[in-house]
Amino acid sequence: MNMLASRGQLRASFIRWALFTVPLCVLLGFLAGMLGSPDTAWFQSLAKPDIYPEPKWFGIVWTILYAMIGLSVALVASAWGARGRTAALWVFAVHFLLNLSWSYVFFGAQQIAGALFLLVAIVLTLLVVIALFWRVRKLAAVLLLPYLAWVCFATALNYQFLQLNPDADGGDPDGAVERVRI
Repeated sequence: MNMLASRGQLRASFIRWALFTVPLCVLLGFLAGMLGSPDTAWFQSLAKPDIYPEPKWFGIVWTILYAMIGLSVALVASAWGARGRTAALWVFAVHFLLNLSWSYVFFGAQQIAGALFLLVAIVLTLLVVIALFWRVRKLAAVLLLPYLAWVCFATALNYQFLQLNPDADGGDPDGAVERVRI
């Protein structure tokens, strides 16, 4: 017998991982979203780019993406003994922490430029994650492609927010604004 595990055992391992990683990714995404909110007076006062979608779409899209991310991670995590599995999961963990910090940087700290730099780091680390996941499980990498597309869109959107609102970058998190013209 040349197999380490049967197809049924591999499927069961994936299901167990998915039952853990999908809710975890969705929950962490939800909690990260609580660190900053688009409901602040600061964000409401910003000029919105033409490509800014209706706010309801962000929750819908992110929920779907976090579920797909969780499935992707479960595919890699369940690939016991696969070359590069551990490195792929560690790089993903670093990437995901960057992702989760974006809401706080943009909405909480009101750092539009800082959030843009963070998004560039998110895109770059996501490309590395996709390459590493591809080596372990191709389907895991493919599941991350819609996420990559959305993060690239978010980067363009963040850039346009910065272009339209250069004076709002680094605004006061309490909503107080003081402008001095000389």
